[in-house]
Amino acid sequence: MAITLLPLPYAQDALEPAISAETIGFHYGKHHKGYVDKANAAIKGTPLDDANLNAVVKDAASSKDQKLFNAAAQAWNHGFYWHSLTPQSGKPGSALAAAIDASFGSFAAMTEKLLTEAEGHFGSGWAWLLADGDALSIATTHDAGCPLTGTARPLLVVDVWEHAYYLDRQNDRKAYLTAAAGLLNWNFADERFADPDFWVYPE
Repeated sequence: MAITLLPLPYAQDALEPAISAETIGFHYGKHHKGYVDKANAAIKGTPLDDANLNAVVKDAASSKDQKLFNAAAQAWNHGFYWHSLTPQSGKPGSALAAAIDASFGSFAAMTEKLLTEAEGHFGSGWAWLLADGDALSIATTHDAGCPLTGTARPLLVVDVWEHAYYLDRQNDRKAYLTAAAGLLNWNFADERFADPDFWVYPE
């Protein structure tokens, strides 16, 4: 059972002008696909050949197989990232909004913290909105770092690798993050907050 390259949940140009179709084309069609291909090559003929991507990521982390982890976790992170964005962003539902207020003081404060942490992250990585029960937090991970290896569940993620924005913004990460903040998929986050089993990387 091969790990699949998930279809984008929207048209390639759907996030314009914040993120261009050209960027999505390279990011999804080259980077994400490349990680999927490398993960499939690494597990071929091994006991993980029939495992889903969630299990592959966790097994690679526990066995300290860094090469497999980098490919598998990056495949998972990218799949989650595409679903963390939407052309129709909206606002969190009542339950998640209440948790945001309790954890950060306000939606605006949460957004500012997410953007600040993402902008200040040194090097390549990811900025996550996480839930541990009803308690929310913002965290960044380096390179392929993935919350599947921890106890908190991700609700949303923003990619802060340069390939996520360089074609559109060159080295202006802040401009990309400001634009991405208007694309965050709060319906997706609501579902993840209500049901920890909602959206594992599909087969």
